[in-house]
Formats: sequence, C-alpha cells, structure tokens
Amino acid sequence: MDPALHQDKKPSWIKVRLPNNPVFWSTKSLITDLKLVTVCEEAQCPNRWECWGQGTATFMIAGEKCTRACGFCAVKTAKPDALEGDEPYRVAEATRRMKLRHVVITAVARDDLKDGGAEHFQQTIEAVRAMNPGIVIEVLVPDFNDRDWALQMVMDARPHIFNHNLETVERLTPLVRSRAKYHRSLAVLKKAKAMVNGKVASKSGIMLGLGETRDEILRAMDDLLEADVTVLTMGQYLRPTPRHLPVVEYIEPAAFDELKQIAIAKGFRHVASGPLVRSSYHAADFRPELDIMDEIEKAAPTRGLDLQPEDLPIPAAKAALVKASVA
Repeated sequence: MDPALHQDKKPSWIKVRLPNNPVFWSTKSLITDLKLVTVCEEAQCPNRWECWGQGTATFMIAGEKCTRACGFCAVKTAKPDALEGDEPYRVAEATRRMKLRHVVITAVARDDLKDGGAEHFQQTIEAVRAMNPGIVIEVLVPDFNDRDWALQMVMDARPHIFNHNLETVERLTPLVRSRAKYHRSLAVLKKAKAMVNGKVASKSGIMLGLGETRDEILRAMDDLLEADVTVLTMGQYLRPTPRHLPVVEYIEPAAFDELKQIAIAKGFRHVASGPLVRSSYHAADFRPELDIMDEIEKAAPTRGLDLQPEDLPIPAAKAALVKASVA
C-alpha cells in the first residue's frame, strides 16, 4: 500500500478524551500492582482514558510480545517470554478488586507455542470464574493456526462471548494481517460456536479506512453471518506509527451509522459502529450473552425471563483452581 495515501490530518470527529476521573488512576495503579498487561495500552486504544475512568480494562494475557507483525497493530513483535503460571490468578484477582461484572480477556498471537496459548486462556477463564462467580467472560482470541484441539480447550472453559476479529475485507487481508487468513478466521468463528452446540455469543470486528469498498464491507458482513456471528463491531483504523499502514480514508460518523443499520437489517443481533469503536469498547453496554438463553428458557419455561449469565450450563470451577485463586 502506497504510504503517500496516508491522510495525516484527523477530522474533527476523531476526539480522544483525556483522563479526568480519579477512577482512571486507581485502575492504572491496580494493573501496575498486579503486574498485568492490557491491550488498552499495548494497542494504543484511543478509548483507554474513558474506559479506565469507568474502572474497566481488557486484560492481555500470555505476554506483551507478539509472534506476528500485522500492518495495523501497535503491539510489539518479538520473541515472546515464557508464560507466567500465576497470571490467570492475577487477572482473576483484578476482576475481584474492580468488582467487574463483565471482563474481556485477549492475548497476543503465540505461534511459538504448540497450542497457541489456548491452555493459558482456559486456565484464565477458569480462575476468573472461581474468583468471581457470575461474571460475564468474553474472550478475544487469535486463530491458534486453526488447530481444532487448541480451540476446543478454550471452548471447554465455556466463555459467554467468543470474539475473533476478521479485521478487514478479504482483498486486504494479506496486506493487513500477518499470517492470518480471511477464510481461516471465518472457520474459527463457526467452529467455536459449533463446539458448544451454539451456546456462546459469537463476535467479530472489522476496521474501516484501509481502502476497502462498500461492496467489500457488505460481503464481509454476509460472510460473518454465514459463520454464525451475532455481534459485529466496526471502527476507524488509526495509524499507530509511520511504520504502519496508512489511513486511506476517514469514514464519517453518518456512514458508520448507515452501516450499522444495514448490519442489523442483515441479521446481526448487536452492532457497535463508529469512528472510535473497538472490539472491547463499552463491551458490557449490551449483553449478547443473553442471546443464548433461548434454549435454556425453553428447557425451563417456568423461570420466565429472569435468567442471568450465571444460569448458563457452564462447568463448575475446578476445586484446585478455587483453592489457588483464594489463597
């Protein structure tokens, strides 16, 4: 992609709020105290001031060094460090201290590990559930190189929301995403849902402004629906450094609104669309995990509509994990 295409001057609707809430500093202090990594900082998310000011954060497990070098991503590419065995419990402790009802757990791509970090995801989900029963657990995962047995490890831990980002349209995928493949990502999304008989809310996101066409965006929507995705996020790509891909176009808010309406009309249950929308932005504002309550309600109609995420048929936390988490 020609660097000369980059639109350097940001439009008026791209505004980042700086921290003015004491909760921001307490959140930052807690993350530092527990030696945790957040994708908020590593990916230079434009919303981190706002989210931390509300006491929410997206935890990035398995280190801060990625084995891939995607053209859009600010996370550093380097040889990763060894996994930290106590990290799942530190993440769990953070959810307890922050009194979270919804947590998002993501990770760098760990192609150096046979399972791609899947077991680490599994342990973190189980530790969080043991420490904070009833919490809604959302995972944003890499593709695990399409190893079904690794993906199964994550799904066996039964997250409420499974997120894997498509990131961009099919034509631009080889340029934008390192090693990842468009149809592989679609397959991962479809298989993850099938592994738990549909009892997970599936989610994906794409960035706009990289030179994609409207028809390509609509095709990506159709492809995601075909992969049984129910939640879609769309946001503006922002260039992290001059070494990254250029911003070809700044999409106007009205265009994002229009695309949201199109996506809903096509069949997505939940859509977040806007210039500063990111995968985890206001993740708890809508509750896609409730989408999978239908079958449970049919099985127990006397419960009515008062079912909650903790009513999901998820496995009980292992006794050893409970003991380790509360130690």
